[in-house]
This record gives sequence, structure tokens and C-alpha cells, in this order.
Amino acid sequence: MGMLMGSLVFSGTAQSKAGQNDPKAKTVLDNMSKKFQSLKSAMASFVLKVQGGNNSVNDSKKGTVYLKGNKYKVTMDGQEIISDNKTSWTYSKDVNEVTINNVDPNATAITPAKLFTNFYDKDFLYRLNPETTEKGKVLQNIEMTPTDKSKTVFKVLLSVDKKNQNIARMKIFEKNGNQYTYEITNFTPNANVTDATFTFDPKKYPGVEVVDLR
Repeated sequence: MGMLMGSLVFSGTAQSKAGQNDPKAKTVLDNMSKKFQSLKSAMASFVLKVQGGNNSVNDSKKGTVYLKGNKYKVTMDGQEIISDNKTSWTYSKDVNEVTINNVDPNATAITPAKLFTNFYDKDFLYRLNPETTEKGKVLQNIEMTPTDKSKTVFKVLLSVDKKNQNIARMKIFEKNGNQYTYEITNFTPNANVTDATFTFDPKKYPGVEVVDLR
């Protein structure tokens, strides 16, 4: 479980850049960011594929992410991650436990909500790779490398649907050989998502153990 959680929120801190960013890649990223920021909310279905180094792990999980401004909720098999941009709740069904944390506004971790901001300008160097066509869609592929080389993640491949400028796939590479692939299978702009989605209600989880780290 820690493996999946770790893949979803990974950190990168801004440092002085040794290298130039590709202006063509920046155009694609900026268009994606602007498109998303114009939406009131969104909902996306995804498949997370996990491959361990030396094929030690090979797992696949389906999930859904709900987004509204800086708020987000991710549901996967047996786990939920919720953030209202002030507080975050991480729920594990197998132990019926929720961990509560404060959200650090200065944290550089990439969260689902941050994916659709211009987070890439601070923490990554990026370049445009050749376009590919998959399942009838033309994908613009961007290779991103963290400016902070001490991080566990050394590369992220982001694929953007050229036609509608949505994220189609994100593949995360860790130094230990683990790879995480998020494949967006369905994207619903301006989905009917209420603010209540982004808070954890203990009453709906009878007997839940609360670990408050605030």
C-alpha cells in the first residue's frame, strides 16, 4: 500500500536549473494547464499499473479522481486519499484506519490537483519527445526530469491528448526500478462534484481508527 501511496504523491524541490527547457514542450504543458483551470471541476477514471524492479511486482488497480480547484479525492481498491487543500485524509480499508495531516502549502509534492497547474516550471526540466498515435489518438509526449537529483523519482513521461489537451497517461520512473503508470480511461469535465466530496466523514466508516498527525 505504501508503494501505491508513495507513487501518487512524490516530491521535488526547486533548485537552480542546469539546462534549458524545451519551449515546444512548455507550450503543450501551458495549454493543458490553461484548459484545466478553465473547468469548474473534473472527474477522471484511471488504471494504475505498478511494475517493480526486476519484475518483482506486477499489479494493476482501477481508480477515480475527483477535482475541484485545489481540492481532490482519489479512490482506489481499498483506499482513499482526500484533500480540501487545508487537511488531508488517507483511509485504508483493510485496517479501517484514517490518517489526518495538515496540507503544507509550500510542499513541492505533486498531487492530483497540482498536475493541472504549472508545477512543472519550478521542479522539472522538460523536453518534447516525438508524437505517437495510440487507439486513434495523437499523443504529445513530454519527458520530465526533476531538478533535484536526490529524489527517488528520476523521470516522468507525460502524454497529452493533442486534440483535447487532457492528460492521457503519466509514467513515473524511480531509481530503484519501480515504474508507475497512470492511464486515464475516461475524463469528465465540469462533473457534478460537491464540496462534501472533499472531506472525510467518520460516520460513514463505522469503527474507523483515527490517527491525527496535525
